[in-house]
Amino acid sequence: MINYDLTKIKALVFDVDGVLSGETIYLHPNGEPMRSVNIKDGYALQLAVKCGLHVAIITGGNTEAVRKRYEGLGVKDVYLGAAVKTKEYAHLKEKYNLKDEEILYMGDDIPDYEVMRLCGLPCCPADAAPEIKEIAAYISHRNGGFGCGRDVVEQVLRAQGKWMSHEKAFGW
Repeated sequence: MINYDLTKIKALVFDVDGVLSGETIYLHPNGEPMRSVNIKDGYALQLAVKCGLHVAIITGGNTEAVRKRYEGLGVKDVYLGAAVKTKEYAHLKEKYNLKDEEILYMGDDIPDYEVMRLCGLPCCPADAAPEIKEIAAYISHRNGGFGCGRDVVEQVLRAQGKWMSHEKAFGW
């Protein structure tokens, strides 16, 4: 369980490769990287959006398939090709007038390090790089691409009383 006041989280920000997809990328014959995604992560992300949380993707990858996947889940802030992720993080904070302590960020490798040092709740998957695990406030029991996103989203929504909110989840 995350040891943090999850009721103050207003934004959930995720890296893709190694977090919402596994750390192995298959290459299509045309050279396009192909990622797998976890369906339960997707369910949790779209529910978080419906429940009013700001959900964002900040990834160094630059494929339209990633944009389409997360925009299809209702994620409005998808930053592709992020070489220095702190720039996109700062843009997101300004856009929604967020404070660092209101942001959960989940990353797995060195490009996520600086953003994780800024956000209020740095999280990582079980198979993250050692340097990332050292600064993470929470290390999921799940590996990247295998439900670590669902793990943190579910904990936040449960703490906020929104997890089994049938009106949001099912349109009732």
